[in-house]
Amino acid sequence: MNNNTNFRRFFGAMLTILGTIVVLFACVAFLSDGKPVLGLSVTKWESLAPFLVGLVFFMAGINLVRES
Repeated sequence: MNNNTNFRRFFGAMLTILGTIVVLFACVAFLSDGKPVLGLSVTKWESLAPFLVGLVFFMAGINLVRES
């Protein structure tokens, strides 16, 4: 394997981990009933944005790892 393949796998793994963390944050924010989560007060509808961003990061990371 060359350096480009190693970099793609590393970057894909980092995107997957970041996506998982953001999706978990969005789930906790959704279930918090308006209470602050990690110092941020997020309503149920506002928690949809981090969920979608986390899902994009997660899927992009999985694809990078799978294709390299």
